[in-house]
Amino acid sequence: MCVLLVIYDNDSYIHWFPQGMAYIAAVLKRSGHDVEIYNQDIHHYPDEHLTRYLDSHRFDAVGLSFVAGYYQYRKALAISEAINRSSQRPLYILGGHGPAPEPEFFLKKTGADVIVMGEGEDTVIELMDAVGAGRSLDGVLGIAYRENGRCVVNERRPLIQDIDAIPFPAYEMFPMETYRLLRLPHCTNGDFIIPILSGRGCTFRCNFCYRMDEGFRPRSSESIVEEIKMLKKNYGITYIAFADELLMSSKKRTIEICEAFLKEDLRIKWDCNGRLNYATKEVLDVMKQAGCVYINYGIEAFDDEILKVMKKGLTTRQIVRGIEATLEAGITPASNIIFGNIGENRQTLQKGLEFLLQYHAEDAEMRTIRPVTPYPGSDLYYYAIEQGLLKDCRDFYENKHLNSDLLAVNFTELSDEEYYEALLDANSILIRNYYENRTKGTLRQAEDLYRNKNDSFRGFRQS
Repeated sequence: MCVLLVIYDNDSYIHWFPQGMAYIAAVLKRSGHDVEIYNQDIHHYPDEHLTRYLDSHRFDAVGLSFVAGYYQYRKALAISEAINRSSQRPLYILGGHGPAPEPEFFLKKTGADVIVMGEGEDTVIELMDAVGAGRSLDGVLGIAYRENGRCVVNERRPLIQDIDAIPFPAYEMFPMETYRLLRLPHCTNGDFIIPILSGRGCTFRCNFCYRMDEGFRPRSSESIVEEIKMLKKNYGITYIAFADELLMSSKKRTIEICEAFLKEDLRIKWDCNGRLNYATKEVLDVMKQAGCVYINYGIEAFDDEILKVMKKGLTTRQIVRGIEATLEAGITPASNIIFGNIGENRQTLQKGLEFLLQYHAEDAEMRTIRPVTPYPGSDLYYYAIEQGLLKDCRDFYENKHLNSDLLAVNFTELSDEEYYEALLDANSILIRNYYENRTKGTLRQAEDLYRNKNDSFRGFRQS
């Protein structure tokens, strides 16, 4: 069968490589299907261009995937409208963390024929086989579909346990010369960056997380090393961004991965998302030796009671100890704080603000505090519905979640007006602090240039 995979435009100048769709493209190709990629993200095609493209090309199926988010929701509706307008509209398949928790709503809202719920690699192959043979879809696990005007939701598919058995993303089908221009902390102008996954899932269960897959399934160090070697050889990649939730899933595994990098002499920069539970001197020192330059930590709150409410599995003592150890190891930490979980108030916000100010690294990205959002699929979403703060998925996307920096649901002790004033005060301080640090750094460059006659200086440039 001939399948078109749509990579939507998220209005970015440099786009993140679409890993999910690249995995789907790989398994479809391996199964003998013809696959084409529609790169709206790279070319910034207007949505009507997709309609014309479908009108002039014949496909058996068209696929779109998106995560939960106000922009992604609106974009999915616009792309769906463009697909549905086509005079040669193929079977329309929707996937990703966005539609998976509430498939019936998204089937009706988008007009899609099928929604893939959860991991799609095995599901999409069975789906294509059933469609190609004209069989009923009732035996395909992990999908919801429309049949005779009604929505049918099949049983969820078990998670793929052997992650190494999944082929590498189909990099060869994508404009890697563009995707590798991604910029991240500590990269140079000569670095080429691409994200990869070290595993799937997470061992923790934060109440605001909408990712429904339970447990953690790691890739082997050998598989990770093999993919990095291929990326270096074929695309000149010099910096890897580990995009999964939890490369630091344990001390043992983190050290194992780093030792594999050192043994193979990869000589590559990399960053990852980390857990402060495991941020010890032993772990961080070997991470530094293996090329780690930056760790993004999800702290979320600097209050032990709120951390318990969030089910973070983390304490303020662990946070401080881990951040200080990261700095001592020579790795830049990034700390994320969100505000507005159950029971929060001005005092808990102030604690988070003070922590960010105390431990902000000058070479880190700008950090602001954003509202907590009860995305469909998260424990917080179902709590909001139980408490009458949210009606359903439609209410969330069409009435409440209008922007990621605005309140969707207020779980705090503050009124909405008080909440926004508190967040404005906190973020005003963080923004001023960030630009003051940037100004100091630029002035130090100027002093070095004119007082030390630094002939390696390349001009005052905005980065």
